[in-house]
Amino acid sequence: MRIDKFLKLSRVIKRRTVANDACDSGRISVNGKVVKASYEVKEGDIVEIGFGDKTSKFQIIDIPNSQKITHEMIKIL
Repeated sequence: MRIDKFLKLSRVIKRRTVANDACDSGRISVNGKVVKASYEVKEGDIVEIGFGDKTSKFQIIDIPNSQKITHEMIKIL
C-alpha cells in the first residue's frame, strides 16, 4: 500500500492530498530515508513525519487489505 493512502486510512493525516503534499515537501521519512507518496509501506517500517518544529514517529504494525480501518495499525514510538 502506498504511504499516502496508508497515512489517510490510519488517520495519521486527515486527507490523502495533504499526505501527498507532505511527501512532496520531504516531511515524511521511512526507516530514515525521505520517501515519495508512491513508496510502498511494509509491516515493521518506522515512519517519521515533521509537523512544523515537532516530529511524530511510529511503527507500522498492520497494513489493511482493503479500505477497512483497524485500530491497531500503528504503534507510536
